[in-house]
Amino acid sequence: MPNKDIPHIPVLFDDVVDAFKNINDGYIIDCTTGYAGHSLGILKSNPNVKLICNDQDNYALEYSKNRLKEYKHRVIFNKGNFNDLIRQFKDCNIKGILADIGVSSLQLDNNNRGFGFTSDTLDMRMDQAQSLSAKEVVNNYSQIELEKILKEYGEVKEYKKVASLIIQNRPFQSAKELANILEKNMHKGKLHPATLPFQAIRIEVNHELDVLEELFTQIESANFSNVKVAIISFHSLEDRIVKNYFKKWSQNCICPPHIMRCECGNNNAIGKIITKKPITASQKEIKENPRSRSAKMRIFHIA
Repeated sequence: MPNKDIPHIPVLFDDVVDAFKNINDGYIIDCTTGYAGHSLGILKSNPNVKLICNDQDNYALEYSKNRLKEYKHRVIFNKGNFNDLIRQFKDCNIKGILADIGVSSLQLDNNNRGFGFTSDTLDMRMDQAQSLSAKEVVNNYSQIELEKILKEYGEVKEYKKVASLIIQNRPFQSAKELANILEKNMHKGKLHPATLPFQAIRIEVNHELDVLEELFTQIESANFSNVKVAIISFHSLEDRIVKNYFKKWSQNCICPPHIMRCECGNNNAIGKIITKKPITASQKEIKENPRSRSAKMRIFHIA
């Protein structure tokens, strides 16, 4: 496992390194570098491989540049959202693509970023250069708009009640204020009452599902061959997108269901699914890193 002195334990570390272990040349793209935990593991395990380390967070990139300085001749750093990453680097000799989707530990742990329930700000922007923040969503969206994102992005059962609570108690200046209102007024189950509403707001602010869809669209358009794709997701909405794309990519026949005889040539699969079921964290890892409990990794090999 990674060095304990590092302020972040990357989820499914050993599984990620194992997923790319047989790649002996070319580039692996780490779409969401974060603290570079996965990147460092891959660089150590694959001495002939180079990395393209991408992140939209300036602090993450600066930290990663320092952490990977020993391997700087094998790493290209790129600032930006990964929705345009494949298009930028598709002409490189790409052999692997890793994406650890969602908010990173460096963002969750930073009180100034507004992701956590005790944060004194209300921000949630992964890229702080963008204009839309959680404060704008929470304080200015209409009841109907709030209901829509709470229902679709948070799968919040009482989405109407949560939207009403937000409308009745705004303006909010901090994530802490919002979390406290929800905790006082919503049913307390296994999850903190703010968990799913915060997820919904964060996804809206960062357009996370759209970005993930665009990543898959670009991989399709790039016409890669012999590329391993590993995606780690943390909630059902993301995992569903990953699962559906991998299923689509593995299907030979793409004829409509009502067609009685195949007319498409029955040779449309671009590769095969490596993980029939998603890889999840062991009990040992969950104990060491509770944030890994909801992580699911699916792997696809483009032939």
